[in-house]
Amino acid sequence: MLEPILIVSIGVVAAIMANLGIAVFNDGLRPIVPENLEGRMTRKELSVTAFAMSFGLVIGFGIPISIAGSILLIHSILLGTDIIGLTFNKGKINTAIAGVLGGLYGAGIYLGLQAVVKVFESLPLNFVDGFNLVGEPVVVSFMVFPAIAVALQFTIKKGILTFLVSAIARQIIVFLNTEELISIGDAPVVLSPEGIALVVGMTFLMIFAMKEKSTEQNLSQLATLFVDRVNRIKKNIWLIMVSGALISAATNLLIIAGDPISLNLLSEGRLSEGGIAALAKAVGFVPLIASTAIATGVYGPAGFTFVFGAGILAPNPLIAAILGAVIIFLEVYLLSKMAKFLDRYPGVRASGENIRTAMTRVLEVALLIGGANAANAIVPGFGFYAIAGFYLLNEAGGRPIVRMAVGPLGAIAVGIIGNILVLLGLFTPPA
Repeated sequence: MLEPILIVSIGVVAAIMANLGIAVFNDGLRPIVPENLEGRMTRKELSVTAFAMSFGLVIGFGIPISIAGSILLIHSILLGTDIIGLTFNKGKINTAIAGVLGGLYGAGIYLGLQAVVKVFESLPLNFVDGFNLVGEPVVVSFMVFPAIAVALQFTIKKGILTFLVSAIARQIIVFLNTEELISIGDAPVVLSPEGIALVVGMTFLMIFAMKEKSTEQNLSQLATLFVDRVNRIKKNIWLIMVSGALISAATNLLIIAGDPISLNLLSEGRLSEGGIAALAKAVGFVPLIASTAIATGVYGPAGFTFVFGAGILAPNPLIAAILGAVIIFLEVYLLSKMAKFLDRYPGVRASGENIRTAMTRVLEVALLIGGANAANAIVPGFGFYAIAGFYLLNEAGGRPIVRMAVGPLGAIAVGIIGNILVLLGLFTPPA
């Protein structure tokens, strides 16, 4: 019973925090929440905005990725609880209602994922195995994002340099693993090529970013300007710590994952690599999340997302929960120092948005390729045709479906169409 209890608890706590304006998961919503808290936006306007910004990502991104890996992508839960919490006005009764609905939503997502996978497995054309290919390119492609972020912020030449050095580092690790040249005693040590490439890329990004410094005269003084908002986060730290503990424990049990990359690694049983990927992603998002938290006084239910890496690498759920709570505590109480650091290095602060843009672009391409491969494995030939058509028609129609969702949703559609073709006798499933 521990798994559903954790998911329900995460839903309850996250919905309550969203309702009270303490924390929301959607980075785009964080700057908008204070508009309501300070009386410049009605709750109805805020709830409509939250729905518009998050619902499509839940349906088109979070749930399809979760089905592909049989592990819940945290977006499926926390984007939904953002909507639930922000729908109700603040108040003891409304906050309690938001919490109850958040818990029910978490239970529905947890049980619904299992039900959907079982339904897919029982169909005449079982496309679960084929659909699992959706995430295959994501792990390898993800190592490109630091180079893209460098290119966006520091010129294409530096981006190409970062890409080439990262690629070379990856191939060196592949060679060392193949030849078993690294060992402890008689046991060969296998390193993650993609993880090393990611670390190399992030190193280049941080070096370029930290070359840009502010003088004493032009410091923006984030810490001074937003001291009241940082104190507001500290005031609510206990509830955020509970959220961090629950999320870390659930990650340890492999119920949830914080991003598609670590999710796919965990679904393949590559726990250490998944932990490294989760931590690397968290490092990349620190400037963005720290800046928005300091400026708005609204935190995230998973903090800087280090709780996911800690949960993966912890030996058991109890230790994971303790680590999750401690990590959130340290993050919140270091916010003022982070503000001073971001003041001193504006290049690092600016890198946050570029990192987010780079990750989005990489995921758009990787999930489109993965969706095409999955669709073609389900219905050979027709799969490539369907995904190409789906993508181009979506673009021609003004992109009603976010690009990241086209591949996964297209693969599901091909699986459903394939089953219809089997029932009509127009398609024989591959052996």
